Amino acid sequence: MKKKHNLGQEAIYDARTLGTPRMLVLGLQHLFAMFGATVLVPILVSGYGLPLSIQTTLLMAGLGTLIFHVCTKFKVPAFLGSSFAYLGGFEAVANLDAGKYAAMSGEEKLAYALGGIVVAGLLYLVLALLFKLIGAKKVMRYFPPIVTGPMIIMIGLNLAGTAISNAATCWWLAIVAMVIIVVANIWGKGMVKIIPILLGVVGAYIVALIAGKVDFSAVHTADFVGLQKFVFAKFDLTSILVMAPIAIAAMMEHIGDVSAISSTTGKNFIEDPGLHRTLVGDGLATAIAGFFGGPANTTYGENTGVLALSRVYDPRVIRLAAIYAIILSFSPKFDALVNSIPTAIVGGVSFILYGMISAVGVRNVVENKVDLTKSRNLIIAAVMFVSGLGFNAVGGITFTVGNAAITLTGLAIAALAGVILNAILPGNDYEFGSSVAGDKSADLGSY
Repeated sequence: MKKKHNLGQEAIYDARTLGTPRMLVLGLQHLFAMFGATVLVPILVSGYGLPLSIQTTLLMAGLGTLIFHVCTKFKVPAFLGSSFAYLGGFEAVANLDAGKYAAMSGEEKLAYALGGIVVAGLLYLVLALLFKLIGAKKVMRYFPPIVTGPMIIMIGLNLAGTAISNAATCWWLAIVAMVIIVVANIWGKGMVKIIPILLGVVGAYIVALIAGKVDFSAVHTADFVGLQKFVFAKFDLTSILVMAPIAIAAMMEHIGDVSAISSTTGKNFIEDPGLHRTLVGDGLATAIAGFFGGPANTTYGENTGVLALSRVYDPRVIRLAAIYAIILSFSPKFDALVNSIPTAIVGGVSFILYGMISAVGVRNVVENKVDLTKSRNLIIAAVMFVSGLGFNAVGGITFTVGNAAITLTGLAIAALAGVILNAILPGNDYEFGSSVAGDKSADLGSY
């Protein structure tokens, strides 16, 4: 006789004991948790002028999750959705106007941005190899919170202007979206607290419908079933140097997520299957997504929240959500429906989101107890902030190598400056793994 389980009361590591119907519903819950943030990334990137497809994004999230599960021996209950960390990189590529980028359309620039994401994904594999060969503690000394924290802070701050310009298209509608997100996040209970972005978008969309501010023309003409729009990555040193340094912040987010999933489920995934395997899974998923026209993937804090809520820790349930995402990706009508969301709602959501990204960077510095009375730490942070924000304001640095014009964006310069200064200035006392809260604090999905 099968043992009956009460959801949310006792830990369940094999969801098959719940029966197929409940498993299917639990998978749907994980789909809802990831959905708002995952489709928001292509909406935002399209707003920068780069036509990133929602269908392709959902397909790559689903496939990326399955690839991750294969790489981690089907042990880690993680969902891979679109990464917010690379938003600043997409915007920087969209704004490139030197050399060959001056005459490019948004679609052409997108292909080069995706090439940068492929290289960023491959950097995960390099880090995984270093972890395996020389150990995480030695490698992580070069990426302490005094470097990764300011990087995350600047990703959010560099995007702030876009949030304002989008929200300004209809301030009252943007404020409706913001209020719903704040209420759900602060006063929400259970699942409501885990999906504030989705609730903010859906709630404000309903208000926009009533107010007659939604254009349905594209939804009416779109097919119910159709293939995804693939954009194949192209490679250029400028776009690679825009995107690749963001991998530093994204990899810290990954490590934070794996730490969070470990503490939630009571299993040490950092040891078994090991951070090297989880990094390989995330890196391959990101590289493959970038190559075929999707954004970078990352392990999702929202889905870790669902694990904590349901206490069902079986990775099979996450794989069901991945299959649902793949099925949804075959609907152009669904893509058109999501694209009908008014710009002001996107502005209201990103108003909070971009600020949250910066706040996560601050939390990363605080929870790792970075000593800002030390001159070395102050100097690293100071140089990174001025480089990241200052060079971004003047369009970065453009120089010529041979016949090729190469542009370094503010974020790329800040990342290089931070890593180099941290390596050469004496007094680096950061030790990876000494604080569970500190390791988790770089997780952009844990708001």
